[in-house]
This record gives sequence, C-alpha cells and structure tokens, in this order.
Amino acid sequence: MLEHATTGTGTPLGGQLATDRLIGRLAQMPATSAPESIRLHIPRALRVVYDIRNKRDAAHLADGIDPNLQDVTMVVAVLDWILAEPIRLYHNVRPNDAAVMVDMIVARTAPAIQEFQGFLKVLRPSLPAGDVLLVLLYQRGAKGAHLPELLQWVRPSMRGNLRRTLDRLVDERAFVHYSGMLYYITRTGEQNVEERKLLNL
Repeated sequence: MLEHATTGTGTPLGGQLATDRLIGRLAQMPATSAPESIRLHIPRALRVVYDIRNKRDAAHLADGIDPNLQDVTMVVAVLDWILAEPIRLYHNVRPNDAAVMVDMIVARTAPAIQEFQGFLKVLRPSLPAGDVLLVLLYQRGAKGAHLPELLQWVRPSMRGNLRRTLDRLVDERAFVHYSGMLYYITRTGEQNVEERKLLNL
C-alpha cells in the first residue's frame, strides 16, 4: 500500500517488495507531511517483520513448520505496536490506551475453543481445570472474564474448586491477574499457553 502511494505502482504477486527503496523514499518526505512514526519508525519496523517472514519460516504454518516461538512473539509484538501507533497519533490517546484498543480489535483465534452465542466451549475435555481457565482467558484477551462466566464455561466437575484454582493461577503462577471484578491472562500466562500448545486441537 505504501509503495503504491509513493510510486503509483504495486508489487506483483510473488514479487519481492523493494523495501529499502520504499523506506528511503518515506524517510525523505518532509517532516511536516506526516509524523515521524509514520515516516520512519513504522516502515523500519515493518522491514524487520518482512525479513523474518521471508527468511525465518514465520509465515509457513501451512507447510507444517513449527515457527520459532521467539521470532513469532517478536513479530506479534511489533505488529501490535504498528497497529497501536496510528491509533495513538490520530485519536490522541496514551500509548497504553492505544494498546488496549488494539487488543480489543484483534480477533484471537483458538482452535481449542468454539463460541456458541457468547458461550465459550473448550474442545479439549482432557485438559485440567487450570489449563481450561488459561485457554478461556487467552481467548478473552483484554476483555477478561467474570467469575460467573468462567463457572458457566468450565465443566461441571470443575466448578466446586474453581475459585481455588484461579487463586493459584493468580498468586502462585502469576499467569492470571484479578482486578476485583474481572480475571485477565498475563503475559506469562499467554506465553505458557503458547509454549504448551494448549490452543491446538
């Protein structure tokens, strides 16, 4: 899109994007034409993502290749920042507020969960209660979940000790944060879910 805007042409499917030339042209734009993040930082950040996509197998999930978790984590974090930066700039909000807005916009897709009119069903019945809660909270993201919602979504056999299980995830593992009203998954909780492939069927 940026190349089309600056040169009037697009990149054919299967062709290589001339990233260095594009970054150079954007950097030469007058400072008054766009914020520095748009002219400099976002193009350079996209270049890093583009290189990893092409050279480090992060885009080849369909080939059965298990991408390097460290690379994928970095790519996701960079893309989250890239999405948040225009929101911060053009809606005049704080960086943290922009990040929350992005997290609310981005749809999380967890194969291990199916939603039925707001009811989240975990499709891996062998998971223990703690892992079921982590998968549910991962799916909810920045929305978090109330205790009554979690009680509804887990299997009946898990409901009796659910609060104790949540307390362990909050206090002993730091995988979950409790705000007094809502439960949220933490970064360490997200990493644990991804490393153990709890989202896979």
